[in-house]
Order: sequence, then structure tokens, then C-alpha cells
Amino acid sequence: MKQTDETTIKLNKDEALVLFEFLSRINDNELKEIFEDQAEQKILWILEGQLEKQLAEPFKPDYKDIIKEARNKIRDEE
Repeated sequence: MKQTDETTIKLNKDEALVLFEFLSRINDNELKEIFEDQAEQKILWILEGQLEKQLAEPFKPDYKDIIKEARNKIRDEE
């Protein structure tokens, strides 16, 4: 078996959308105090960029409705 330095994380579409939205908010804010090292912030930028390449929904005019529906599907029932 060939060993690789890459790791794969599988998310369904709703999970990817919710994660992208979260990362977008984190990366848009100056929250430097939450990071212990700049590498942590950089990896969040990288993850956001990778999701952005794969998701068309954030660019749709009804994105707010799409993300709301995705959150509702994932959220625990109260």
C-alpha cells in the first residue's frame, strides 16, 4: 500500500455548505486572539478555498435560503 501525505475528509453537501459558511465568517473577521499560531488561521483559509472551488451554492442568489435549509437538516432536534 502506497503511503501519502494527504488526508481526505468526506462531507455531504449540507455539511460542506455549513462548514464553508462558518469558515467564511471566521476568515472575514480579525479574530487573531483565537489562534495560537498563524498556521491555524492559514489552514482555515485553505479549507475555505477548497470548499469554494467545489461549491456553486454560495454564488447563487438564493444562497441564504440554501444555507438555512442545510443548517436545518444538520441541526439536532430540540
